[in-house]
Amino acid sequence: MQTLDWAILIGTLIFIVFYGIWKNKNPKNINEYLKAGNQSRWWTVGLSVMATQASAITFLSTPGQAFNDGMGFIQFYFGLPFAMVIICLFFIPIYHRLKIYTAYEFLENRFDKRVRTLTAILFLIQRGLAAGITIYAPAIILSIVLDWNLRITCLLVGALVIFYTFIGGTRAVNVTQKQQMFIIFLGMFITFYFIIVSFPNQVSFLDALTIAGKAGKLNFLDFSFNLKSRYTFWSGITGGLFLSLSYFGTDQSQVQRYLSGKSVRESQIGLIMNGFLKVPMQFFILFTGVMVFVFYQFELAPLNFNPKAVSAVKESNQSNKFLKLENENIDTQKQIRYLLLNNGSSEEIDLLRKKELKQRDIAKNIINKLDSKQEVNDKDYIFISFILYFLPVGLIGLLIAVILSASMSSTASELNALAATCTIDLYKRNYRNKTEKTYLEASKMFTLLWGSIAILFACFGNLFENLIQLINIIGSIFYGTILGIFLIGIFNSSVKGKAIFWAAIISEIFVIALFAWDKIGFLWLNLIGALATVFLSLFLQNIFFSESED
Repeated sequence: MQTLDWAILIGTLIFIVFYGIWKNKNPKNINEYLKAGNQSRWWTVGLSVMATQASAITFLSTPGQAFNDGMGFIQFYFGLPFAMVIICLFFIPIYHRLKIYTAYEFLENRFDKRVRTLTAILFLIQRGLAAGITIYAPAIILSIVLDWNLRITCLLVGALVIFYTFIGGTRAVNVTQKQQMFIIFLGMFITFYFIIVSFPNQVSFLDALTIAGKAGKLNFLDFSFNLKSRYTFWSGITGGLFLSLSYFGTDQSQVQRYLSGKSVRESQIGLIMNGFLKVPMQFFILFTGVMVFVFYQFELAPLNFNPKAVSAVKESNQSNKFLKLENENIDTQKQIRYLLLNNGSSEEIDLLRKKELKQRDIAKNIINKLDSKQEVNDKDYIFISFILYFLPVGLIGLLIAVILSASMSSTASELNALAATCTIDLYKRNYRNKTEKTYLEASKMFTLLWGSIAILFACFGNLFENLIQLINIIGSIFYGTILGIFLIGIFNSSVKGKAIFWAAIISEIFVIALFAWDKIGFLWLNLIGALATVFLSLFLQNIFFSESED
């Protein structure tokens, strides 16, 4: 990175942090701190909801996912627009009518304190873990590629987020997320433009589409009923629907975004805006990854995109073997490029692509045998490598700012929601006679506490394996059960507290067992967890608790 890149990066981050503090530097009560005084307009709600979901992992991993596997990941989001409509019709009116601070307050109103506490704790477990991952995942990649110190990177990102979230609360989170989304969109559109203009002169955009299509990168619909396949049309439209219902309807990090809306209508329009824009946004990010794949058909790509892994193997006794394989891979890439530029046959190109993939797999095996803890799945490093080596000075700094902004926006929402849940559902619920100032101070202290926990987890994240891959799985383990509780609470008045409490515990154990069994795609866990909670609660209520009262 050059001086201009550093200036753009540092200037962008400083502007975001101090703008957020300036807009809400002195919240007077807990309503202003946790609900932004209910003054957020629909565009603020919508952009805040999008920024909360779009973590740094979205912009690091998603293009790499498309580079390797094509557009199929878009099916993950097919259920999202339908979930937005359901939440707008049923969830938001109830939340606003009850004037609640957290989604879990509704559960005590509907069931009892025990159900509220259980659900709040389930949320705290999964979201507290996710907060650490949203800091750690981009930090580990940036630290390897840019040669930054991992723990300093984690500390820097975490400290910036804690700073403005601690001082300004929900309004600071919301207003900074508007700026962050502007930077994210600007950076991604400029990057896409540079990819397209970097193709060889004789390769048009239509040619790029043809190349991507022949390589199977544009196949984004899979109608198979293979339960082990993670991304199919059916898992997206069912499991994805239930995941989105639970995430946007019951996860406090999202609920808090639209609870700050000025009215029911403002919250609903903001959420519908997210429903309309989220799928095209993800499609564009994936498509950018596909265009990076096309770009590397005409530029030499590294045998493995993880520079730390490559450096380690070149300094080992496997160096000669790896260098020989690297030279063979360069020859293969050159042959592919020659055939693409000279109208070679599809059969020849396909054979060479298979040969190249085999060479990359052999390289991964060499790295893995040398050090089993080394990350051989290099898809998370593809996009950041392209940014650093092929984008012009200045734009590199902007794209690094995009990645860090996305990490900050997700983490800020998570810390804000964790603090709200601890304050309202645990502290205030059990200590009712405190002053408004006491609850405000408690919210700030919980923000600081969870921020510190997230930083500690991120700093020592290398003690755990596969954290980056876990980001989309963690929610699925818990979300189904949580959603089932809310579905019964909203749509069935016959089930009482005892039945839903035990149904939730049993179904959560069942979902964890299914995940450990590892025989079905994780998206299905959302559907299974929700249905298990619903049907178990009906069964328990009618068989065991029919004559008891809560």
